[in-house]
Amino acid sequence: MIPPVASNFVAGESVDSVLAHVAELNRDGIRGIVNLLGEHYSTQPPASEDADEYKTLITEINQRGLDACVSVKPSQIGLDISPGVFEDNLREIVSLASEHNVFVWVDMEDHTTTDTTLDVFESLVTEFGGMGLCIQANLKRTEEDLKRLAPLPGKIRLVKGAYDEPASIAYKDKATVNKVYRQYLEYMFEHFEDGVAVGSHDPEMIDYAIELHEKYGTPFEVQLLMGVREAAQKELAAEGIEVWQYIPYGDKWFSYFYRRVRERKENAFFALRAIVGR
Repeated sequence: MIPPVASNFVAGESVDSVLAHVAELNRDGIRGIVNLLGEHYSTQPPASEDADEYKTLITEINQRGLDACVSVKPSQIGLDISPGVFEDNLREIVSLASEHNVFVWVDMEDHTTTDTTLDVFESLVTEFGGMGLCIQANLKRTEEDLKRLAPLPGKIRLVKGAYDEPASIAYKDKATVNKVYRQYLEYMFEHFEDGVAVGSHDPEMIDYAIELHEKYGTPFEVQLLMGVREAAQKELAAEGIEVWQYIPYGDKWFSYFYRRVRERKENAFFALRAIVGR
């Protein structure tokens, strides 16, 4: 059972619990991006099991009429086994999602997975549509990756990047990452007609996205984590901005919760207050 402090960041362990959370969000005008926790499987059974659960999620989202989509980690559905296993499992997920009109996001993991993830995404989005891909601003290759992706259908979620990558391939300085994030955002608003997803809690980046939308007219959405700046999420939605909350769930919640607390001091203070009951 997930303790109350962790339940601020993880929406239970079951399909029913996470979709109940989505239904509550929908009432506040916020949409849900559902992610089953799990990654880096080296054998077929858990990868197949998680792929099957994503298919269950897609079916339930459709049947319940929820404003929601799913987001999948490549290593969760077979990338560490082989590129072929990853592509086969993702193809099954996307094919079913296409039938049910449910959008599928593909998360991006560390730099060793980038090329294969891009190749598989390009193949499937060209065939099915209805897909999006996460791109990390801190990687020095990102400018070229965006140029490659611009002619394709689908959406791109731009994040700053959470992996501790080598300095030879990634920007390490916060100011530099912020600078290139803004540059990439403008490029995306100018070239990605299907829309831009702003994956950032930084108010300055969100404000900049609003400016770019006014300049270029490109549709955009803001994607924010469950448990982080939730009041701001409701405020943005009330202002008419398309807000999606990234919602993890599942029995592998502890490592995810631990990462969230370590990432941000305010999360650590929040967790401490919850533990002592204040």
